[in-house]
Amino acid sequence: MISLHIPPRYQISRMAKMLADEYGTAANIKSKVNRDSVRSAITSVQAKLRLYKDVPPNGLVIYCGTIITDDGKEKKETIDFSPFKPIAHSLYHCDNRFHTEALKALLDDGSRFGFIIIDGSGCLFGTLQGNTREILHKFSVELPKKHGRGGQSALRFARLRTEKRHNYVRKAAETAVEVFIRNDRVTVAGLILAGSADFKTELAQSEIFDKRLQSAILRTVDISNGGEMGLNQAIDLSSDVLSNCKFIQEKRLIGAYFEEIKVDSGRYVFGVEETIQALESGRGVVETLICWENLDIERYKLRNGATGEEKVATLRPGEPTNFVDPVTQTALEIVEQTTLLEWLANNYKLFGAAIEIVTDKSQEGAQFVKGFGGIGALLRYQADFAAARAYDEEEFNLDEY
Repeated sequence: MISLHIPPRYQISRMAKMLADEYGTAANIKSKVNRDSVRSAITSVQAKLRLYKDVPPNGLVIYCGTIITDDGKEKKETIDFSPFKPIAHSLYHCDNRFHTEALKALLDDGSRFGFIIIDGSGCLFGTLQGNTREILHKFSVELPKKHGRGGQSALRFARLRTEKRHNYVRKAAETAVEVFIRNDRVTVAGLILAGSADFKTELAQSEIFDKRLQSAILRTVDISNGGEMGLNQAIDLSSDVLSNCKFIQEKRLIGAYFEEIKVDSGRYVFGVEETIQALESGRGVVETLICWENLDIERYKLRNGATGEEKVATLRPGEPTNFVDPVTQTALEIVEQTTLLEWLANNYKLFGAAIEIVTDKSQEGAQFVKGFGGIGALLRYQADFAAARAYDEEEFNLDEY
Protein backbone atom coordinates (compact mmCIF):
# COMPACT_ATOMS: atom_id res chain seq x y z
CA MET A 1 0.00 0.00 0.00
CA ILE A 2 1.26 3.47 -0.89
CA SER A 3 0.63 6.63 1.11
CA LEU A 4 1.51 9.87 -0.66
CA HIS A 5 1.17 13.39 0.78
CA ILE A 6 2.14 16.36 -1.41
CA PRO A 7 2.23 19.76 0.34
CA PRO A 8 1.13 23.05 -1.28
CA ARG A 9 3.54 24.77 -3.70
CA TYR A 10 5.13 21.41 -4.57
CA GLN A 11 5.84 20.54 -8.19
CA ILE A 12 3.85 17.65 -9.67
CA SER A 13 6.72 16.88 -12.06
CA ARG A 14 9.15 16.47 -9.18
CA MET A 15 6.88 13.95 -7.45
CA ALA A 16 6.35 12.10 -10.74
CA LYS A 17 10.12 11.74 -11.12
CA MET A 18 10.42 10.41 -7.57
CA LEU A 19 7.73 7.78 -8.28
CA ALA A 20 9.54 6.77 -11.46
CA ASP A 21 12.70 6.21 -9.38
CA GLU A 22 10.71 4.20 -6.84
CA TYR A 23 9.33 2.03 -9.66
CA GLY A 24 12.88 1.14 -10.64
CA THR A 25 13.90 0.49 -7.02
CA ALA A 26 11.01 -2.00 -6.68
CA ALA A 27 13.06 -4.41 -8.80
CA ASN A 28 15.10 -5.13 -5.65
CA ILE A 29 12.08 -6.65 -3.87
CA LYS A 30 12.71 -10.41 -3.66
CA SER A 31 9.10 -11.58 -3.69
CA LYS A 32 7.58 -11.38 -7.18
CA VAL A 33 4.10 -10.94 -5.70
CA ASN A 34 5.16 -7.99 -3.58
CA ARG A 35 7.22 -6.53 -6.42
CA ASP A 36 4.28 -6.65 -8.83
CA SER A 37 1.93 -5.25 -6.18
CA VAL A 38 4.20 -2.26 -5.45
CA ARG A 39 4.73 -1.52 -9.14
CA SER A 40 1.00 -1.75 -9.81
CA ALA A 41 0.27 0.71 -6.98
CA ILE A 42 2.95 3.13 -8.22
CA THR A 43 1.49 2.99 -11.74
CA SER A 44 -1.98 3.84 -10.38
CA VAL A 45 -0.61 6.76 -8.37
CA GLN A 46 1.25 8.05 -11.42
CA ALA A 47 -2.02 7.92 -13.39
CA LYS A 48 -3.75 9.97 -10.68
CA LEU A 49 -0.97 12.58 -10.72
CA ARG A 50 -1.48 13.11 -14.46
CA LEU A 51 -4.97 14.41 -13.67
CA TYR A 52 -3.50 17.35 -11.75
CA LYS A 53 -1.76 20.24 -13.45
CA ASP A 54 -0.79 21.83 -10.12
CA VAL A 55 -0.98 20.81 -6.49
CA PRO A 56 -4.23 22.11 -4.88
CA PRO A 57 -3.93 25.01 -2.38
CA ASN A 58 -4.12 22.67 0.64
CA GLY A 59 -1.95 19.96 -0.88
CA LEU A 60 -2.78 16.54 -2.33
CA VAL A 61 -3.22 13.16 -0.62
CA ILE A 62 -3.22 9.86 -2.55
CA TYR A 63 -3.67 6.37 -1.10
CA CYS A 64 -3.40 3.28 -3.28
CA GLY A 65 -3.35 -0.41 -2.43
CA THR A 66 -5.14 -3.75 -2.41
CA ILE A 67 -7.80 -4.18 0.26
CA ILE A 68 -9.95 -7.12 1.34
CA THR A 69 -13.67 -6.59 0.77
CA ASP A 70 -16.47 -7.84 3.04
CA ASP A 71 -16.89 -10.96 0.93
CA GLY A 72 -13.20 -11.81 1.27
CA LYS A 73 -12.12 -10.76 -2.20
CA GLU A 74 -9.14 -8.58 -3.05
CA LYS A 75 -9.86 -5.16 -4.53
CA LYS A 76 -7.47 -2.48 -5.70
CA GLU A 77 -8.42 0.94 -4.32
CA THR A 78 -7.06 4.39 -5.20
CA ILE A 79 -8.16 7.46 -3.23
CA ASP A 80 -7.10 11.04 -4.02
CA PHE A 81 -8.28 14.28 -2.40
CA SER A 82 -7.19 17.68 -1.12
CA PRO A 83 -7.46 17.99 2.70
CA PHE A 84 -9.57 20.69 4.33
CA LYS A 85 -6.42 22.28 5.83
CA PRO A 86 -2.89 22.60 4.38
CA ILE A 87 -0.57 19.66 5.05
CA ALA A 88 2.85 20.66 6.37
CA HIS A 89 5.29 18.42 4.49
CA SER A 90 5.55 15.59 1.99
CA LEU A 91 5.28 11.88 2.69
CA TYR A 92 5.92 8.77 0.62
CA HIS A 93 5.46 5.44 2.35
CA CYS A 94 5.16 1.93 0.95
CA ASP A 95 3.85 -0.34 3.68
CA ASN A 96 1.15 -2.85 4.60
CA ARG A 97 -1.20 -0.04 5.71
CA PHE A 98 -2.19 3.50 4.84
CA HIS A 99 -0.43 6.17 6.93
CA THR A 100 -3.00 8.75 8.03
CA GLU A 101 -1.20 10.21 11.06
CA ALA A 102 -0.68 13.58 9.38
CA LEU A 103 -4.38 13.82 8.54
CA LYS A 104 -5.33 12.88 12.10
CA ALA A 105 -3.07 15.69 13.33
CA LEU A 106 -5.12 18.14 11.25
CA LEU A 107 -8.25 16.97 13.06
CA ASP A 108 -6.62 16.98 16.50
CA ASP A 109 -5.65 20.60 15.94
CA GLY A 110 -9.30 21.59 15.76
CA SER A 111 -9.66 23.39 19.10
CA ARG A 112 -10.84 26.87 18.21
CA PHE A 113 -10.83 29.56 20.89
CA GLY A 114 -12.82 32.79 20.69
CA PHE A 115 -11.72 36.23 21.89
CA ILE A 116 -13.75 39.34 22.64
CA ILE A 117 -11.63 42.47 23.06
CA ILE A 118 -13.81 45.29 24.40
CA ASP A 119 -12.93 48.74 25.74
CA GLY A 120 -14.15 52.32 25.52
CA SER A 121 -13.13 52.74 21.88
CA GLY A 122 -14.47 49.59 20.26
CA CYS A 123 -14.92 45.86 20.20
CA LEU A 124 -13.04 43.12 18.33
CA PHE A 125 -14.02 39.47 17.84
CA GLY A 126 -11.35 36.95 16.88
CA THR A 127 -10.39 33.30 17.02
CA LEU A 128 -7.25 31.27 17.54
CA GLN A 129 -7.01 27.78 16.05
CA GLY A 130 -3.74 25.90 15.98
CA ASN A 131 -1.27 28.55 14.86
CA THR A 132 -3.82 30.56 12.91
CA ARG A 133 -5.20 33.78 14.35
CA GLU A 134 -8.23 35.30 12.64
CA ILE A 135 -10.17 38.53 13.16
CA LEU A 136 -13.85 37.86 12.49
CA HIS A 137 -15.42 41.25 13.15
CA LYS A 138 -14.72 44.60 14.78
CA PHE A 139 -16.45 47.92 15.27
CA SER A 140 -15.61 51.21 16.92
CA VAL A 141 -17.70 53.38 19.24
CA GLU A 142 -17.67 56.95 20.55
CA LEU A 143 -18.92 57.13 24.10
CA PRO A 144 -19.49 60.41 26.01
CA LYS A 145 -17.00 61.13 28.77
CA LYS A 146 -17.97 61.89 32.33
CA HIS A 147 -19.37 65.43 32.53
CA GLY A 148 -18.18 67.82 35.22
CA ARG A 149 -20.86 70.50 34.85
CA GLY A 150 -23.31 70.81 37.72
CA GLY A 151 -26.94 71.79 37.80
CA GLN A 152 -29.78 70.03 36.09
CA SER A 153 -27.66 69.11 33.03
CA ALA A 154 -25.45 66.80 35.11
CA LEU A 155 -28.24 64.26 35.56
CA ARG A 156 -29.17 64.43 31.89
CA PHE A 157 -25.56 63.86 30.75
CA ALA A 158 -25.16 61.00 33.23
CA ARG A 159 -28.36 59.38 31.94
CA LEU A 160 -27.25 59.71 28.30
CA ARG A 161 -23.83 58.29 29.13
CA THR A 162 -25.36 55.30 30.94
CA GLU A 163 -27.79 54.69 28.07
CA LYS A 164 -25.04 54.73 25.41
CA ARG A 165 -22.83 52.40 27.46
CA HIS A 166 -25.77 50.02 27.83
CA ASN A 167 -26.45 50.14 24.08
CA TYR A 168 -22.76 49.47 23.42
CA VAL A 169 -22.73 46.40 25.67
CA ARG A 170 -25.97 45.20 24.04
CA LYS A 171 -24.46 45.53 20.57
CA ALA A 172 -21.36 43.61 21.69
CA ALA A 173 -23.55 40.85 23.14
CA GLU A 174 -25.66 40.59 19.98
CA THR A 175 -22.59 40.56 17.74
CA ALA A 176 -21.02 37.82 19.88
CA VAL A 177 -24.06 35.62 19.16
CA GLU A 178 -23.78 36.30 15.43
CA VAL A 179 -20.07 35.50 15.42
CA PHE A 180 -19.73 32.57 17.83
CA ILE A 181 -23.05 30.70 17.55
CA ARG A 182 -24.15 28.66 14.55
CA ASN A 183 -27.15 26.31 14.42
CA ASP A 184 -27.80 26.95 18.13
CA ARG A 185 -24.31 25.74 19.06
CA VAL A 186 -21.22 27.60 20.26
CA THR A 187 -18.57 27.30 17.55
CA VAL A 188 -15.53 27.73 19.82
CA ALA A 189 -14.05 25.47 22.49
CA GLY A 190 -13.77 28.38 24.90
CA LEU A 191 -14.08 32.14 25.14
CA ILE A 192 -11.64 34.76 26.46
CA LEU A 193 -12.95 38.22 27.43
CA ALA A 194 -10.38 40.99 27.55
CA GLY A 195 -10.40 44.76 27.94
CA SER A 196 -8.77 47.77 29.58
CA ALA A 197 -11.89 49.01 31.39
CA ASP A 198 -14.82 47.37 33.16
CA PHE A 199 -16.76 46.71 29.92
CA LYS A 200 -15.60 43.08 29.86
CA THR A 201 -17.05 42.52 33.31
CA GLU A 202 -20.29 44.26 32.39
CA LEU A 203 -20.59 42.11 29.29
CA ALA A 204 -19.85 38.85 31.11
CA GLN A 205 -22.40 39.58 33.86
CA SER A 206 -25.06 41.17 31.66
CA GLU A 207 -28.41 39.44 31.33
CA ILE A 208 -28.40 40.19 27.60
CA PHE A 209 -25.19 38.17 27.08
CA ASP A 210 -26.14 34.73 25.76
CA LYS A 211 -26.03 32.07 28.51
CA ARG A 212 -24.33 29.59 26.17
CA LEU A 213 -21.48 32.04 25.66
CA GLN A 214 -21.31 32.83 29.37
CA SER A 215 -20.76 29.16 30.14
CA ALA A 216 -17.97 29.03 27.52
CA ILE A 217 -15.91 31.82 29.18
CA LEU A 218 -12.52 30.43 30.21
CA ARG A 219 -10.95 33.62 31.49
CA THR A 220 -11.37 37.38 31.80
CA VAL A 221 -8.12 39.35 31.49
CA ASP A 222 -7.06 42.98 31.82
CA ILE A 223 -5.10 44.42 28.91
CA SER A 224 -3.67 47.86 28.25
CA ASN A 225 -4.64 48.12 24.56
CA GLY A 226 -7.66 47.42 22.41
CA GLY A 227 -7.95 46.13 18.87
CA GLU A 228 -5.37 43.79 17.39
CA MET A 229 -2.69 44.71 19.92
CA GLY A 230 -5.17 43.85 22.64
CA LEU A 231 -5.83 40.50 20.97
CA ASN A 232 -2.10 39.69 21.05
CA GLN A 233 -1.95 40.63 24.74
CA ALA A 234 -5.01 38.53 25.53
CA ILE A 235 -3.43 35.50 23.83
CA ASP A 236 -0.23 35.95 25.87
CA LEU A 237 -2.11 36.36 29.16
CA SER A 238 -4.22 33.28 28.45
CA SER A 239 -1.31 31.05 27.46
CA ASP A 240 -1.79 28.64 30.37
CA VAL A 241 -5.43 28.09 29.38
CA LEU A 242 -4.45 27.65 25.74
CA SER A 243 -1.35 25.56 26.49
CA ASN A 244 -2.31 22.84 23.99
CA CYS A 245 -2.82 25.36 21.18
CA LYS A 246 -0.09 25.28 18.54
CA PHE A 247 0.03 29.07 18.37
CA ILE A 248 1.05 29.19 22.06
CA GLN A 249 3.46 26.29 21.67
CA GLU A 250 5.06 28.08 18.72
CA LYS A 251 5.45 31.32 20.69
CA ARG A 252 7.04 29.42 23.59
CA LEU A 253 9.44 27.51 21.35
CA ILE A 254 10.68 30.59 19.51
CA GLY A 255 10.74 32.51 22.81
CA ALA A 256 13.04 29.84 24.28
CA TYR A 257 15.21 30.08 21.15
CA PHE A 258 15.49 33.86 21.51
CA GLU A 259 16.38 33.44 25.19
CA GLU A 260 19.36 31.24 24.26
CA ILE A 261 20.51 33.94 21.85
CA LYS A 262 19.98 36.66 24.47
CA VAL A 263 22.22 34.98 27.04
CA ASP A 264 24.66 33.87 24.29
CA SER A 265 24.60 30.29 25.58
CA GLY A 266 26.13 28.78 22.44
CA ARG A 267 23.27 26.28 22.33
CA TYR A 268 21.79 27.68 19.14
CA VAL A 269 22.50 28.15 15.45
CA PHE A 270 20.71 30.17 12.78
CA GLY A 271 20.83 30.39 9.01
CA VAL A 272 21.24 27.61 6.48
CA GLU A 273 25.01 27.14 6.74
CA GLU A 274 25.24 26.92 10.52
CA THR A 275 22.15 24.73 10.79
CA ILE A 276 23.37 22.21 8.20
CA GLN A 277 26.83 22.23 9.76
CA ALA A 278 25.34 21.49 13.17
CA LEU A 279 23.34 18.58 11.74
CA GLU A 280 26.32 17.10 9.94
CA SER A 281 28.66 17.52 12.91
CA GLY A 282 27.26 14.42 14.60
CA ARG A 283 24.07 12.60 15.52
CA GLY A 284 22.45 14.11 18.59
CA VAL A 285 24.05 17.57 18.41
CA VAL A 286 20.82 19.23 17.25
CA GLU A 287 17.92 18.92 19.66
CA THR A 288 15.21 20.82 17.78
CA LEU A 289 15.17 22.08 14.19
CA ILE A 290 13.03 25.18 13.71
CA CYS A 291 11.89 25.93 10.16
CA TRP A 292 9.46 28.43 8.68
CA GLU A 293 6.61 26.74 6.83
CA ASN A 294 7.26 28.84 3.69
CA LEU A 295 11.05 28.50 3.66
CA ASP A 296 11.89 29.18 0.00
CA ILE A 297 15.32 27.57 -0.24
CA GLU A 298 16.15 24.91 -2.82
CA ARG A 299 18.64 22.10 -2.14
CA TYR A 300 20.71 20.82 -5.07
CA LYS A 301 22.80 17.66 -5.12
CA LEU A 302 25.51 18.16 -7.74
CA ARG A 303 28.01 15.86 -9.44
CA ASN A 304 31.23 16.61 -11.26
CA GLY A 305 31.09 14.46 -14.40
CA ALA A 306 34.90 14.48 -14.74
CA THR A 307 35.83 13.46 -11.19
CA GLY A 308 32.60 11.87 -9.93
CA GLU A 309 32.75 14.10 -6.86
CA GLU A 310 29.39 15.13 -5.38
CA LYS A 311 28.51 18.24 -3.41
CA VAL A 312 25.41 20.00 -2.10
CA ALA A 313 24.35 23.60 -2.73
CA THR A 314 21.45 25.60 -1.33
CA LEU A 315 20.00 28.61 -3.13
CA ARG A 316 17.22 31.10 -2.60
CA PRO A 317 14.87 32.03 -5.49
CA GLY A 318 16.53 34.28 -8.04
CA GLU A 319 20.08 33.11 -7.37
CA PRO A 320 21.87 31.73 -10.47
CA THR A 321 21.85 27.95 -10.95
CA ASN A 322 24.71 27.71 -13.45
CA PHE A 323 26.83 25.42 -11.25
CA VAL A 324 30.49 25.29 -12.24
CA ASP A 325 33.46 23.70 -10.49
CA PRO A 326 35.63 26.68 -9.40
CA VAL A 327 38.91 24.82 -10.10
CA THR A 328 38.29 22.96 -13.37
CA GLN A 329 35.46 25.21 -14.63
CA THR A 330 33.52 22.03 -15.42
CA ALA A 331 29.74 22.32 -15.45
CA LEU A 332 28.20 20.37 -12.60
CA GLU A 333 25.28 18.03 -13.20
CA ILE A 334 22.16 18.44 -11.03
CA VAL A 335 21.55 14.96 -9.65
CA GLU A 336 18.73 15.87 -7.29
CA GLN A 337 16.69 19.00 -6.62
CA THR A 338 14.24 19.48 -3.77
CA THR A 339 13.20 22.14 -1.29
CA LEU A 340 15.41 22.30 1.79
CA LEU A 341 12.32 22.15 4.00
CA GLU A 342 11.20 18.90 2.40
CA TRP A 343 14.67 17.39 2.71
CA LEU A 344 14.86 18.32 6.39
CA ALA A 345 11.35 16.99 7.04
CA ASN A 346 12.29 13.65 5.48
CA ASN A 347 15.74 13.30 7.07
CA TYR A 348 15.73 15.00 10.49
CA LYS A 349 15.42 11.67 12.33
CA LEU A 350 18.73 10.53 10.84
CA PHE A 351 20.42 13.27 12.88
CA GLY A 352 18.63 12.42 16.14
CA ALA A 353 16.72 15.71 16.08
CA ALA A 354 13.11 16.84 16.33
CA ILE A 355 11.61 19.31 13.87
CA GLU A 356 9.11 22.11 14.42
CA ILE A 357 7.45 23.84 11.45
CA VAL A 358 6.48 27.38 12.50
CA THR A 359 4.56 30.26 10.96
CA ASP A 360 5.14 34.01 10.84
CA LYS A 361 1.68 34.74 12.27
CA SER A 362 2.90 35.46 15.78
CA GLN A 363 5.18 38.36 16.67
CA GLU A 364 7.94 35.91 17.59
CA GLY A 365 7.48 33.94 14.38
CA ALA A 366 7.65 37.06 12.23
CA GLN A 367 10.86 38.12 14.00
CA PHE A 368 12.36 34.63 13.51
CA VAL A 369 11.65 34.77 9.77
CA LYS A 370 12.76 38.36 9.21
CA GLY A 371 15.77 38.43 11.52
CA PHE A 372 17.10 34.86 11.29
CA GLY A 373 16.09 33.72 7.82
CA GLY A 374 13.38 31.32 8.96
CA ILE A 375 15.74 28.47 9.86
CA GLY A 376 17.70 27.64 12.99
CA ALA A 377 18.11 25.04 15.71
CA LEU A 378 18.43 24.51 19.44
CA LEU A 379 21.46 22.38 20.36
CA ARG A 380 21.87 19.82 23.13
CA TYR A 381 25.18 21.31 24.19
CA GLN A 382 27.30 24.39 23.57
CA ALA A 383 29.03 24.76 20.21
CA ASP A 384 30.24 27.64 18.08
CA PHE A 385 29.87 26.72 14.44
CA ALA A 386 30.17 30.32 13.27
CA ALA A 387 33.60 30.62 14.87
CA ALA A 388 34.65 27.22 13.52
CA ARG A 389 33.67 28.22 10.00
CA ALA A 390 35.52 31.52 10.29
CA TYR A 391 38.62 29.65 11.49
CA ASP A 392 38.42 27.22 8.56
CA GLU A 393 38.11 30.07 6.09
CA GLU A 394 41.11 31.85 7.57
CA GLU A 395 43.20 28.67 7.92
CA PHE A 396 42.62 27.51 4.35
CA ASN A 397 42.43 30.79 2.47
CA LEU A 398 43.81 29.79 -0.94
CA ASP A 399 44.42 33.42 -1.89
CA GLU A 400 47.48 33.38 0.38
CA TYR A 401 49.21 30.66 -1.59
